[in-house]
Amino acid sequence: MGLLSDMELRASLLPRSRLAVTFELNPTGSGTMDFIKQCDALEVEIDHFAQTLEAIDSSLAVPTCPPWAVGDLARHLGMIHRWAEYLVRHQAERRVPISALGLEPGTIDGEWIRQGGQSLLKTLRDADPEAPMWSWGADQHVRFWSRRQLHETLIHRSDLELAGGLSPDFDATVAADAIDEFLENLASAAAFSPEVAELRGRGESLVFVADDVDRAWTATLYPDAFEIRYGSCDARAQVSGPASRLALLLYRRVSLAGAEVEISGSESLVDFWLAHSMLG
Repeated sequence: MGLLSDMELRASLLPRSRLAVTFELNPTGSGTMDFIKQCDALEVEIDHFAQTLEAIDSSLAVPTCPPWAVGDLARHLGMIHRWAEYLVRHQAERRVPISALGLEPGTIDGEWIRQGGQSLLKTLRDADPEAPMWSWGADQHVRFWSRRQLHETLIHRSDLELAGGLSPDFDATVAADAIDEFLENLASAAAFSPEVAELRGRGESLVFVADDVDRAWTATLYPDAFEIRYGSCDARAQVSGPASRLALLLYRRVSLAGAEVEISGSESLVDFWLAHSMLG
């Protein structure tokens, strides 16, 4: 499910240094895509979401975001786009609750999604991606929001498609960046996803391999932290598959059994990771 407004407040107050140690991830927060490419991909995803919304019944249940129906999902995404636009336009130094903006959604349809999305895109493209500002995640710059809104929209597009009985698929480069962003911000999400704080162990490592883009990420569990690094190692477990399927699995939009990925080593370690890394 999407990240709700009170959740970001708790994330901003949590001492991140006690949550996890991360090495070799992108210090600039740019990931595998630069700011311009993220904005361009966000534009595609906004239109994709709007078109799909127009094609399915708004009363359908969204099984990946219970208890929402399609209309609830669309309202959430449209409001989040407008909230992010406000934050970037003002380069907010601290969190501004969405409730303070006085937003009224009106008719929730594809056109409403496009209007909010286009406003967000214009504000992002007019902004300096290096400008400092508040975010709930690790990267405290404007560029956090182009990336976050891209993957917020991407994942909720998959929610919409699954609700409509469709099979979501992502561009491999975008999916790899979604995995990057998920792992880079996972520690910061512990405030609104308390299970993340239980990602602890005795040095066990788990590798995720996106075999269609030649990318790998290693997660290692320690008694007081977890560590994320690029690359693979001699791990206790490995999950391999296309970046799109890995992204859907890590975001818990598909089950392990239905993810169409290959698992080697300890499946119980994979289950443990997935059970304690769900956002929202």
